[in-house]
Amino acid sequence: MQAVILAGGLGTRLGELTRDTPKVMLHFAGRPFLYYIIRLLENQEIKDIIICAGYLGEQVKNFFGNGHKLGVNIKYSEESVKLLGTGGALKQAQAMLDRHFLVLNGDTYLPIDYRKVEEEYLRLGRKALMVVYNNKADTGVTNNIALDRDKMVVRYDKESTLPDLRYVEAGAIVLQKETLDFVVQGTKVSLEEGIYRRLIEQSEMAVYITRQRFYDIGTPEQRQVFEDFVKGAA
Repeated sequence: MQAVILAGGLGTRLGELTRDTPKVMLHFAGRPFLYYIIRLLENQEIKDIIICAGYLGEQVKNFFGNGHKLGVNIKYSEESVKLLGTGGALKQAQAMLDRHFLVLNGDTYLPIDYRKVEEEYLRLGRKALMVVYNNKADTGVTNNIALDRDKMVVRYDKESTLPDLRYVEAGAIVLQKETLDFVVQGTKVSLEEGIYRRLIEQSEMAVYITRQRFYDIGTPEQRQVFEDFVKGAA
């Protein structure tokens, strides 16, 4: 399976930390956050990796190169003129993508078996399969996913706190390549608005529910939790 890592964001919530360093290159236990995502993929024999790089993306390229030192093959899709958002960045990489592929947020670490996620995607035959978590161990991220009885996503909402939002997006989704046709080349748009909304309207976004919490690095508290996790796993 091919994996795409979205690593182009500004990381504005982190203030001075990301003024001269992209969020994915912030260090934990001496290594960039992105290193741990790539190592997780390599351990599962997922070696075909595309990194969508944007803000200060040269730092990512200079550190990881073609990925061979980590046992993977890395290619880059770079936003050179303007940042395109997660949906626009993925659209820019369309020509490099397989028929279906795994998309990972570059600022989220989710230690699950992605091969099982792909198996479920293929079994269900939908255009998308999003990994969601029930937030039993608080991730610091508010629930944003509502499901119907068939475990299809019926609402994605980052602003509401309504009780039907029982799950949170875990930063991983398998997409069919044709879903990128929803996005106009060169347009700045998020995945949520450009692709997820359309998939939900078509009842084409299924879920893979995991009991494994994910690690986000958007706040000092969340970064400390991941730092402790890395040190504990060493």
